[in-house]
Amino acid sequence: MSSAQQNFNAGQAQAKTEANFQAAKDSASAAADRAKAAYNTTGQAREENKEEATGLLQQTGEQVKNMAQGAVDTVKHTLGMDKN
Repeated sequence: MSSAQQNFNAGQAQAKTEANFQAAKDSASAAADRAKAAYNTTGQAREENKEEATGLLQQTGEQVKNMAQGAVDTVKHTLGMDKN
């Protein structure tokens, strides 16, 4: 093989290597972007779930409070301690 042919082959190999390296970089960058988007989406979903859980707990607390007040009123009425 001539020196010119070897140089040509080496140049082609280098060009392929650089193209493959660039493709790998692009792929890694795209994967990082997707991971970041997934993390942000998860963070948003977590915040929404937190707000929903807080609302549910507040609602349940109100129901328990109302039930307890109703029980107190019933006991007072039964014992003749109510003011009505």
